[in-house]
Amino acid sequence: MLPPSKRDFVSLTLGESGNYTNSKQWRRQSCWRRWKQLSRLQRSLILLTLMLLLVCGIATSPTLIGHWRGGAVGGNRNDGKQPFVVDLKNEYRFILPEPPSERKDFHRRGPPILQNRLPFKTNVSGLLGEENHGPDLKNVDKGSEREKPIISWRGAVVDEEQASDTNTKESGNQDGPASLALAESRLEAVREAFGHAWKGYKDFAWGHDELKPISKSYGEWFGLGLTLIDALDTMWILGLKEEFAEAREWVDKELSFDKNVDVNLFESTIRILGGLLSTYHLTGDLMFLDKAKDIGSRLMPAFNTASKIPYSDVNIGKGTAHPPRWTSDSTVAEVTSIQLEFRELSRLTGDPKYKLAVMEVMDQVHKLDGKQDGLVPMFINTNNGLFTHQGIYTLGARADSYYEYLLKQWIQGGKMENELLDDYLLAVEGVKKNLLKKSTPLGLTFVGELSHGHFSPKMDHLVCFLPGTLALGAHYGLPADHMELAKQLIETCYQMYAQMETGLSPEIAHFNMHEGSTKDVDVKIADRHNLLRPETVESLFYLYRFTKDKKYQQWGWEILQNFNKYTRVPTGGYTSINNVRDLAYPSPRDKMESFFLGETLKYFYLLFSEDPDLISLDKYVFNTEAHPLPIWPQAE
Repeated sequence: MLPPSKRDFVSLTLGESGNYTNSKQWRRQSCWRRWKQLSRLQRSLILLTLMLLLVCGIATSPTLIGHWRGGAVGGNRNDGKQPFVVDLKNEYRFILPEPPSERKDFHRRGPPILQNRLPFKTNVSGLLGEENHGPDLKNVDKGSEREKPIISWRGAVVDEEQASDTNTKESGNQDGPASLALAESRLEAVREAFGHAWKGYKDFAWGHDELKPISKSYGEWFGLGLTLIDALDTMWILGLKEEFAEAREWVDKELSFDKNVDVNLFESTIRILGGLLSTYHLTGDLMFLDKAKDIGSRLMPAFNTASKIPYSDVNIGKGTAHPPRWTSDSTVAEVTSIQLEFRELSRLTGDPKYKLAVMEVMDQVHKLDGKQDGLVPMFINTNNGLFTHQGIYTLGARADSYYEYLLKQWIQGGKMENELLDDYLLAVEGVKKNLLKKSTPLGLTFVGELSHGHFSPKMDHLVCFLPGTLALGAHYGLPADHMELAKQLIETCYQMYAQMETGLSPEIAHFNMHEGSTKDVDVKIADRHNLLRPETVESLFYLYRFTKDKKYQQWGWEILQNFNKYTRVPTGGYTSINNVRDLAYPSPRDKMESFFLGETLKYFYLLFSEDPDLISLDKYVFNTEAHPLPIWPQAE
């Protein structure tokens, strides 16, 4: 069969005999014979030329261009409240609401085994579902009469006018309708981000531990639905009633701890036990308390050691516990950051065994030698109960939440346990004396590490919990200079984001201290990954709640926008990335940790909220996985 252009072409030749119908049929047969006489190569070239002409005609059609670029497809699918755009795969994606005032312009929080890096030559835009990177927003022709383009960039949908104005000054308290509208638009942006992440989890990882958003699959750690449990109280706080109801049904009908599986004591306590206890307190639903009792009792074999320092791993089905295969040590942070949860479980059940077990750990650590000005080593032996690997002091991985829980246990208990407070205050002075330095050229205050008397200007992103903890202590009457130090350190944590090309912090930063340095933050190649961690956003929340300085909200907004630009996956979910310094190839890891929903987005929401009673810090204390637990009346 010939193409339509050939079938409809008629050539009249004078002198032909016969009627018109027979003459037309003869000419069709003649053309067909001539076509068949062409070589295969000639026919292919002709067909290719016709196809190219057809494609060019479609591509240059103004109507179709406007149809694709303007996002007209979809009609009133969103009732006209928010614009949608559509890519060539017909996938709708929600645009973050634009704030009205900006129209002018190996340790905790992750399994020890990290995802393998993707091959370097893989195109990141393809992995994140993009056809291309899109034009540089700075080079958009602003004088064009056409509608401004909507750019799809690394999985996020960004309008030029929606870009965060980093020069906007919002310091000071701003009341009035505009401020409230700005706050609500940002809260809606967080709800949308959660909905997008939850969609990926629901579609590709429902009931499993972690979403792998790029491969549209899931990863298991304990096989207990970690992401779902971690996200329960976040959904409640964000007011996502339908999502919460669906998750509650899964917990009620599907979640079982009667499994022959090894779990990490610390991670299970802060994520599962903490998440269930928090959700019980927020909802009053006894089902969550029953589940908390179940997992809490199954974790108790970890404390059956000669020293009463718990093992790191527990088989919750067999009721046995053991240290890691490679060592008899537990990390200090792990054994001293389970107290809030087990203490609360004792209070709710009336059974003192949970509290007694974890407070025995605190008593032993309090008495141990091997500290330096209140700073503790990173490891403790489960056989003899003594510190190991002494001489190394850090507020990063393996030690961080020890310091956090000293203060928070004191707050949880109604400020009655002075031994905990004394250890906290001593540790803060130890940080000032041994770990606090300033960078060059901006003079940023940072917390380094000490190794056998040698100072290292290395600071984990995990250390960014400290500004919030210091601010919380100052709120509860501790020295005023704690708040001043908190403000200095949160500036440093923000700069760990702002000085990176993607605007996202690396896992570890090294600070320059040499005269003549042109930049404060340096990052080694192996440390350039970002795991969607919450610590900086957590501290921004505390600083804003206590000072009402709008710059902390603005910094948080910038960070949220950058998460959307570089980690958002169009089909649902967010992914950690390998390289925060590479705009062209941030290298997605294909993993969304449960704490992104449990902590990061929750702290974003609380940061942008103007309601001081939304999880009041006079009534609740957050565990290290951002699950709020009630502060006890002093009588208890």
